[in-house]
Amino acid sequence: MTTTGKQLFTTLEADGKLTVAIEDVTFPDPTGNEVLVKMEAAPINPSDLAILVGAADMENASYTPGKFVATVPEPFNAGSKARHGIKLPAGNEGAGTVVAAGDSDAAKALVGQRVSCVPGNAYSQYCIANAAMCLP
Repeated sequence: MTTTGKQLFTTLEADGKLTVAIEDVTFPDPTGNEVLVKMEAAPINPSDLAILVGAADMENASYTPGKFVATVPEPFNAGSKARHGIKLPAGNEGAGTVVAAGDSDAAKALVGQRVSCVPGNAYSQYCIANAAMCLP
């Protein structure tokens, strides 16, 4: 079963250009102790805001459907050099319904249940999460 959906990503370049965009993604089938969660809600925590906008100049950002591009000024950009050029998923935690599971009994027991989870990419239509990180 191939599952496709949209997911939010954030990328900060060395020149300070921050791009936050919704992209089409193919989600893998869950294996082992994994579950596939159809996401229904996800909070915006301060830790999420740090990678989404941080110190970016949002007043002068350019906006297009599903995407914005802003500039992160110095010294904030230099302080984030470890993430330069890396496309990061966003959303630490969320909730949704388990629609598929890997082979483990723990994963299979969650199918059809609404769970909260900590997948690290919760700003997405679907996500893969470890069953141990899901709370029905």
